[in-house]
Amino acid sequence: QVQLVETGGGLVQAGDSLRLSCAASGPTFTRNVMGWFRQAPGKEREFVAAIRWNGVTSYADSVKGRFTISRDNPKNMVYLQMNNLKPEDTAAYYCARGRNSGLGYTYENANDYSFWGQGTQVTVSS
Repeated sequence: QVQLVETGGGLVQAGDSLRLSCAASGPTFTRNVMGWFRQAPGKEREFVAAIRWNGVTSYADSVKGRFTISRDNPKNMVYLQMNNLKPEDTAAYYCARGRNSGLGYTYENANDYSFWGQGTQVTVSS
């Protein structure tokens, strides 16, 4: 029932910025944790950022200080502002909705999410 659609990816140079958007539909969006993950070819899906319903955020160390996650609950939108992009940021970026709380999830692992978008490609050239 939940659908997530990511947009905003593209080809940029190192040091540039991009803003990814995730449009969500379905039940319980407002109260669910939303996250961004990324996956490069041959690598594991990697946690990037997460945001709780009340706006509390968490970030991977690799993006802390450069990326900002935000959400607009009335608009059912989640965003990822990416600044000072580096070649190692190159990956497919996925928006995900977290599982319902109550089971001790940290929401920094892909298994803690139950719905995923199709992804948007971010490529950073050097």
